[in-house]
Amino acid sequence: CKMEELLEILKEIKPEVDFENEENLIGDELLDSFDIISIVSAIDNEFDVKITAKDILPENFNSASALYELIQRLEEE
Repeated sequence: CKMEELLEILKEIKPEVDFENEENLIGDELLDSFDIISIVSAIDNEFDVKITAKDILPENFNSASALYELIQRLEEE
């Protein structure tokens, strides 16, 4: 399941964050810009998609499920 792979990536980058339940990663400042760059790079590599600057919006990074939806949209493009 891709969601499980995504959660593993996120936990490697920020092990102290509860990605399964957190819904406001950006608003609560749980991710900084370096974390986001790391996440984008890992997702691009793992899922063979290309996250561009226009995709790097708080609503796409506020939760694991939002990121998962972003990956799914990019895969369909």
